[in-house]
Amino acid sequence: MFRSWMMLGVEANRVVGLRLMKLMLGGRKARRETKLMVTEKIDTALRANTSIIAGASPEEIIRMYRRRVAANAKRLARFDSAGSIRKRKRRRRK
Repeated sequence: MFRSWMMLGVEANRVVGLRLMKLMLGGRKARRETKLMVTEKIDTALRANTSIIAGASPEEIIRMYRRRVAANAKRLARFDSAGSIRKRKRRRRK
């Protein structure tokens, strides 16, 4: 279980760094990220509390948090250094 705690800490630290970069850019996207961050934290805490009351193990709770952190890391890592989303090239239909 200690390994899971450590990995959660490392992964969360990466997400914090990615979020800080996005927030430093400011603007509408930063406000949207801030709102998402706060509502997501509240939602995840409520789910964790519900799971604990239902008898979930600490390992299950950590797993739930790690899934959420991984999803955030994936979403935030799509931003390049200029702060814009890398657009996928569309194939032209023939």
